[in-house]
Amino acid sequence: MAKIYLIDVTNRDGVQTSRLGLAKLQKTMINILLNQLGVFQSEMGFPVTHHEINYLKANLQLAGKGALKPIRLSGWIRAIRQDVEEALKNVPIEHLNISISTSDQMIDNKFMGKITRSDVIKNMVEALKACLAGGVKSVGVNAEDASRTDLDYLIEFARAAKENGAHRVRYCDTLGYDTPFTIYERIQRLAGEVKLPVELHCHNDLGMAVATSVMGAKAAIDAGQDAYINTTINGLGERCGNADLVAVILAVKKGAGLADAYRLDESIDLRMAWRLAKYASYAFGVPIPINQIGVGANAFAHESGIHVDGALKDHRNYELYHYEELGRGEPEVIETGRMITMGEYSGIKGFRNVYGKLEIEFKYENEARKILELARYANVHTQKPLVEDELRFIAQHPEEAQLLMTMTP
Repeated sequence: MAKIYLIDVTNRDGVQTSRLGLAKLQKTMINILLNQLGVFQSEMGFPVTHHEINYLKANLQLAGKGALKPIRLSGWIRAIRQDVEEALKNVPIEHLNISISTSDQMIDNKFMGKITRSDVIKNMVEALKACLAGGVKSVGVNAEDASRTDLDYLIEFARAAKENGAHRVRYCDTLGYDTPFTIYERIQRLAGEVKLPVELHCHNDLGMAVATSVMGAKAAIDAGQDAYINTTINGLGERCGNADLVAVILAVKKGAGLADAYRLDESIDLRMAWRLAKYASYAFGVPIPINQIGVGANAFAHESGIHVDGALKDHRNYELYHYEELGRGEPEVIETGRMITMGEYSGIKGFRNVYGKLEIEFKYENEARKILELARYANVHTQKPLVEDELRFIAQHPEEAQLLMTMTP
């Protein structure tokens, strides 16, 4: 039976959120945590954007040494031959998604009529061939604004992608326009006629990104094809956001009619959900909403008498899933006394104190001072106190940490 895989786009779409962003160290930590959660692929950035290149190289080095395995690390570029050539010149990336708009709305009012439907397919095919000729191992072809694209033309576009070696077609509900009903009908026909795995990239402008993502995946599998759902952590993303990672997992694993009938990638370890959501909230500087699915403060909170009585007797009375499944339930220690933190002006004694609490020791003074200097730069880089995972990463992977923080305008 076909299967549902997750491709997280926090480090590509999430960081494009207006007023928000991540330092390259933070993007790397998210890749590491996504890998621990068992996500199939992270769309980690833009290989034609110069300030991303060292970050991308560092993460590929981490993958090469086994620190970022088995997650796939992919890049996003426009479906333009020149972008492909520059991306492959900049970074030895093995997985790419190439993107072009397919709706008449975009062709007429974004491209301003300078290209036609035929030109869109021609440009996509040229870029796709350049990817494969350059040694890219997997290519997803993105139909931007697919939900407002004439379906017969979308099928023609997807067929051309398949015939020229594409591994998936990404159906982009770019404006969050689809409903669960329309996306099911469209994806079932698209996947059934083209017989190509489908990626679902849904935005949340109507508050239905999780529902449309899951129904689109159901349609692809009902048509006999694998489905790849694009997610972001805590649902962040452009405008109203994307399909929330944890909510998608819970919907597939717990939803009526889905839980026993559809296969989610067995690598997923939902126990990482709490840790990942908290880190992303800290890194982005965006609090987790109190009612956020699975990880919000009220997700397992009960007050009314009837609910409390029922939950205490059997959590299944008023909880669809148990908090321990999401890695919650352990007590968290909050320091209320003296606290030593690492920052851009820290000295060697404070540094040794902080790392000593992490049970990380340095044999040689010059090694300690090298990591101290990197930790200082990391604080300049993030402009936040470094958390334990970041401090451990710097000590374990100093070469990649230095590359991450190297910017050359």
